[in-house]
Amino acid sequence: MQIVLVINPGSTSTKVALYCDYVKAADQTFYHTAEELAGFAQTIDQLEFRLELIKAWLPLVLPVGETLTAVVGRGGMLKPLHSGVYSVNQAMRQDLISGVYGIHASNLGGLLAERLAALHAVQAFIVDPVSVDEFDPVARFSGLPELPRVSMLHALNIRAIALRHAQLQKQKYETLNLIVAHLGGGFSIAPITGGRVIDVNNANQNGPFSAERAGTLPVYSLVRLCYSGQYTENEMIKKINGKAGLIAYLGTGDLRVVEQRIAAGDRRAAEVYMAMVYQIGKEIGAMAVTLKGKVDAILLTGGMAHSDQLCCGIEELVNWIAAVYRYPGEDEMRALAEGVFRVLKGEEILRTY
Repeated sequence: MQIVLVINPGSTSTKVALYCDYVKAADQTFYHTAEELAGFAQTIDQLEFRLELIKAWLPLVLPVGETLTAVVGRGGMLKPLHSGVYSVNQAMRQDLISGVYGIHASNLGGLLAERLAALHAVQAFIVDPVSVDEFDPVARFSGLPELPRVSMLHALNIRAIALRHAQLQKQKYETLNLIVAHLGGGFSIAPITGGRVIDVNNANQNGPFSAERAGTLPVYSLVRLCYSGQYTENEMIKKINGKAGLIAYLGTGDLRVVEQRIAAGDRRAAEVYMAMVYQIGKEIGAMAVTLKGKVDAILLTGGMAHSDQLCCGIEELVNWIAAVYRYPGEDEMRALAEGVFRVLKGEEILRTY
């Protein structure tokens, strides 16, 4: 039996799960209160605190007589990488600790995996971090040399869903041309060909507006707003990433609440909702151009893909491009485990950071 421990640290929680031969055998979410975290000056200082929680939990769920085969953690803020599964090594450890490419709770994923793997004498991995970068060279140009387009996406879920779709269709992932739309708090809409994500809207900076993010904005007007004296730099960043989109227009980022308001006859909610659907469809259409119109399927995933109303609205706009399939939700724990099992079974090469 192959047993993989999966670790997914977030800003206020640590999710863990045990997978035995692709089947989830146990899981747990440790929630961390503001009071608990207040004692740590930096996110990296939380490592030992979270490690002890997992060490206490693991013996309670590990099958009697069995040992771990591997440990995998959520990939953090790292240098641009090819998609895939990476072993945690000294270079990765240094970048996660220093935060040279960004500071986030997910940086603890590889570090926690390494520490626990060492205790059990097995290997530690990460899978498809947000810094996956497989852009075609032409995709990097923005219009200003000082502002190159950067690959930043929900790579873990996007690639997991693309691989799952290929398996269900009994086709090879590398032979398919796909557009995957991850629809969550932020949107990542990515064309995939030859097994590579060749372009994507940066979910934090452009593309469609989402539940809480502004997406692409009118540049002149944005510059004037930044220099209006109304906002500091940090306030402006929070305004476009956290207080924008549905929240800015309707006061809520909960799609279910918006749909309830539409059903009750709220015309403003309906108008904003359709504008978001329109922008999602337009971005999918733009990504079809990167594939020269040769699209085998469009895949809708993420939390918002649970909505029939949203998905039907998008499908009406883009089903002339290709068939639309729905894979709702974002099962990060399963995606992490599947990546490691592919390597263990020799179905995917292990990459070195």
